[in-house]
Amino acid sequence: MANRLAQTTSPYLLQHAVNPVDWWPWSPDAFEEARRRNVPVLLSVGYASCHWCHVMAHESFEDETVASYLNAHFVPVKVDREERPDIDAVYMEAVQAATGHGGWPMTVFLTPDAEPFYFGTYFPPEARHGSPSFQQVLEGVVAAWTDRREEVAEVAERIVADLAGRSLVHGGDGVPGESEIAQALLGLTREYDEQHGGFGGAPKFPPSMVVEFLLRHYARTGSEGALQMAADTCSAMARGGIYDQLGGGFARYSVDREWVVPHFEKMLYDNALLCRVYAHLWRTTGSDEARRIALETADFMVRELRTAEGGFASALDADSEDADGRHVEGAYYVWTPAQLREVLGEDDAAFAAAYFGVTEKGTFEEGASVLRLPGDTGPVDAARVADVRGRLLAAREERPRPGLDDKVVAAWNGLAIAALAETGAYFDRPDLVERATEAADLLVRVHLGEVARLARTSKDGQAGDNAGVLEDYGDVAEGFLTLAAVTGEGAWLEFAGFLLDIVLEQFTGEGGQLYDTAHDAEQLIRRPQDPTDSATPSGWTAAAGALLSYAAYTGSEAHRTAAEGALGVVKALGPRVPRFVGWGLAVAEALLDGPREVAVAGPVGGELHRTALLGRAPGAVVAAGEGPGAGAEFPLLVDRPPVGGEPTAYVCRHFVCDAPTTDAGELAAKLGG
Repeated sequence: MANRLAQTTSPYLLQHAVNPVDWWPWSPDAFEEARRRNVPVLLSVGYASCHWCHVMAHESFEDETVASYLNAHFVPVKVDREERPDIDAVYMEAVQAATGHGGWPMTVFLTPDAEPFYFGTYFPPEARHGSPSFQQVLEGVVAAWTDRREEVAEVAERIVADLAGRSLVHGGDGVPGESEIAQALLGLTREYDEQHGGFGGAPKFPPSMVVEFLLRHYARTGSEGALQMAADTCSAMARGGIYDQLGGGFARYSVDREWVVPHFEKMLYDNALLCRVYAHLWRTTGSDEARRIALETADFMVRELRTAEGGFASALDADSEDADGRHVEGAYYVWTPAQLREVLGEDDAAFAAAYFGVTEKGTFEEGASVLRLPGDTGPVDAARVADVRGRLLAAREERPRPGLDDKVVAAWNGLAIAALAETGAYFDRPDLVERATEAADLLVRVHLGEVARLARTSKDGQAGDNAGVLEDYGDVAEGFLTLAAVTGEGAWLEFAGFLLDIVLEQFTGEGGQLYDTAHDAEQLIRRPQDPTDSATPSGWTAAAGALLSYAAYTGSEAHRTAAEGALGVVKALGPRVPRFVGWGLAVAEALLDGPREVAVAGPVGGELHRTALLGRAPGAVVAAGEGPGAGAEFPLLVDRPPVGGEPTAYVCRHFVCDAPTTDAGELAAKLGG
């Protein structure tokens, strides 16, 4: 039996296509069916690499008895949160308001008018730990729907009214200044974990956007405290189990404060953001470790996540088959001392166990350990480490691989393009710049296509049906602007401008506030609007950053004004919740610094161009090119000729320009290099 999900392209929905549950994708038809049958809608939201989504699916949605009850009393609707972040955002806000917490799988019961009236996340098959069983929840909802319909309608009305009343005040007048930045830094210092790096307690997420802010703040002000928090956090993560010590790349988060045991799924967005952060840390400090992690993470993305069409897949699953054929979390990544001995022999296994922190007791389940670098081994033989790592990686390749969610998400590919373009430029890896360019080509060819509006996802080279949201426009524009800086190809600047004009026309409200969905998008019970950064930059802060950079490249007053209007929210939130507006604070640093505009009248890839790209000034934009056509590609290069026939750099900010220079050392000094 296949349900209606068999006709979809989402890997997550396809995982549920053979469930005995008669799933519908989100559609007007599903709600019409609920109206016709006079039953509630069960909305189940998750994503393909979500561990607890798999658990609930196996326990409940694959169970014939549960499915039979569900089909009789509900219209069940499945949503992939990565394809429809707007639906996820609206109902997650309701879940969090009602229960005080959220997460996936998300389980919401709706009226046929899509109004929510009962909420939860994961429900177990039997009642435990004070949580009712899923069957009990279903029966309770049916009883309420049948016997207390007026009460259900009142609850739904109240929730929708409450959500409508939460419309966002954009943050008042003006942009964040030194006072707000200082308060944000103080707030981060208070939440900083001095012992283990990172912020807050367990579970601990990689704070990539906060680190970006700290690096930019150090570049602008010389604050050693900011640099120390950034560098120590990056080093702790690089040495922890959250980082794949054999294959490169980062897991989603650490379940503990010490970065020892990760939640093993690997997401494109985390790796793109962290690759870029480590490249920027190397640019700031010259750290060999930061260079290694940036390159290994870039290589991981290309090797493990690149699709046949040249884009980047969304995620690798946390679960895979272990030696006994069970589908369990982390099976692909963890090691026991016996497994080390089997691959390496006694001597090298003992060396590897000490080096990677593998113990008889184990750091994970059933005596297995997550590989990390505990750092108490003293000086090590680098050649021996490389040999051992290579042999373990080869042995791991023989294990059953985690599943790949191979849909291409526009926003996350924008982040990957920015990371790969810069990493390739910094470390003389033109292949990485080529991979970034190929992904950008795919976004233009498939995601923009004929319709001239961005599609959120594609799979196998076919655009999905879901419209791009604000984060897609902001992050893809960010990727294109970075690619323009690295390659000297002005077409990417043009494409970024096209996307940002749509942001101005379709996503912008009064007083600088932004919306996550376009003015002409499907109307949900509330128009989503979230300025806080979570695992990725919010659409709001991503758009602010891209608008600011584009204004610096082109001199466009409209884009600069829009960026400043959007940053009002950072003025309001930065001092209060700095951990959740890291990218907004990073953009604020760029605004406070100018940002600087660097025009290099000289060859792309030449010494001055490379020096400009390596400048640390927050958010500086770089245009490079030579010859009479260069000004047509980049407005910054108009009337900026070489001096004395030599490649020449011009640096301007706040409508004031320094004297042009032909000296790379002088240019580096102008850009905090």
